[in-house]
Amino acid sequence: MKPEERREFARDLAGRLPGGFELGVATSAFQIEGATHEGGRGESVWDAFTTQPGRILDGSTADRATDHFSRMPEDVALMHDLGIDSYRFSFSWPRLQAEGRGALRTAGVDFYERLLDQLDAAGIASMATLFHWDTPNALERGWFARDTALRFGDFAHAMGERFGDRIGRWVTINEPATVTLNGYALGVHAPGATRLFNALPAAHHQLLGHGLAVQALRAAGVAGSVGIVNVHSPVEPASGSEADAAFAALFDLLHNRIFADPVLLGGYPTFPEEFAPLFSALTEASPADLAVIAQPLDFWGLNYYMPTRVAAGSGGSATPDGTSAAMASLPFHLADWPEFPRTGFGWPIAPEFLGTALAELASRYGSLLPPVHLTEIGASFADAIELDPDDGTPRIHDGSRIDFLASHLDAALRATAPGAAAASIDLRSFHVWSLLDNFEWAAGYTQRFGLVHVDFDDFTRTPKDSSAWLRYLAENR
Repeated sequence: MKPEERREFARDLAGRLPGGFELGVATSAFQIEGATHEGGRGESVWDAFTTQPGRILDGSTADRATDHFSRMPEDVALMHDLGIDSYRFSFSWPRLQAEGRGALRTAGVDFYERLLDQLDAAGIASMATLFHWDTPNALERGWFARDTALRFGDFAHAMGERFGDRIGRWVTINEPATVTLNGYALGVHAPGATRLFNALPAAHHQLLGHGLAVQALRAAGVAGSVGIVNVHSPVEPASGSEADAAFAALFDLLHNRIFADPVLLGGYPTFPEEFAPLFSALTEASPADLAVIAQPLDFWGLNYYMPTRVAAGSGGSATPDGTSAAMASLPFHLADWPEFPRTGFGWPIAPEFLGTALAELASRYGSLLPPVHLTEIGASFADAIELDPDDGTPRIHDGSRIDFLASHLDAALRATAPGAAAASIDLRSFHVWSLLDNFEWAAGYTQRFGLVHVDFDDFTRTPKDSSAWLRYLAENR
């Protein structure tokens, strides 16, 4: 689109936003904070993972990340300039409990108190995530151990007691699907395990931890609402063959339904007979565990990035987040989407499938689905940097990101409009991933998702054109 076309589209989108609909941005602690050795912060599984040769694409670590720990007031000022309503951030579990247990560390508490003070002064609501992948490394076997779920419940209670009057919305866990599949099954994320279907106890323990955290937050008397965030990827077979259809249905179970059904419906889905033995870790779950997992929620957080196409046959080792030798041993693979343009990560740009994701949630869970927040929508692109001819200041052009965000917000509004497939969904917000360019997990600093460009040499922040677009959208509501 041309600049004026983008502005006209933004005005149209702003006029279609429901009353009370929030615009926000999102980050995660490990990706932006840095200061990994300050204030008694403990080591996380990601700190350990980044030191292993070959794990991170550019060989980097998150020791400085975006230096948010030191520059937090500047980053809140950037958010204030955007005119947003809500900031979704995460608490660093190892910054607050170095060993994953015990009293909250004063230095960590003080940092988040300062952050909340800054947000309050800026008039920005808080959406705080308790766990965004940075499991304390001291918790042996991580989420493969049931004890980690218990420790997470304890952590949630301590956080609820300390911050319960300050947080508007609490997210227990971010994307348990990604943690399970990438971290424990395929080995492309921390802790780097390659257990394939034997990774499923990590899924169950995260869901159990979520349920315990919901109970703990409410027992602590938190004033804010409580929910969970899952990534939902609509799945389709690569062809009309029975084999492709069977494996696509299997992947939908693995990626989507085993993480939503027990939370919203109270039990794991029914598995096809030929695959049922693979899911024994879930089918043998106790009724007591399932009752804990199915705590009533105030909201559902949806992260959407792309659809998934599945084909029978091993077909290589590509995953959306890297390559995995473990995946090459599976009897199915992820197929390409040649009909769609791609992000810098190579992910298909398919906003219509965000509508599909919302429609699937509405169809599967109906009245049991609480209000929905879009908690992460974003894409990586190579930014075009231009120096102003008058004063030499940089300007960051990222029209592709603007078009991505606009088309996805449009798709969400269309899908939930009266008479549409997801009209029953009470859609409450749209959070852009991400405020800042950051440490992008196994990709290191090679992928930029930010509305704000970060120079990773001196940590200078430069708002991109997409920042101006979001501000314009917010101003024209």
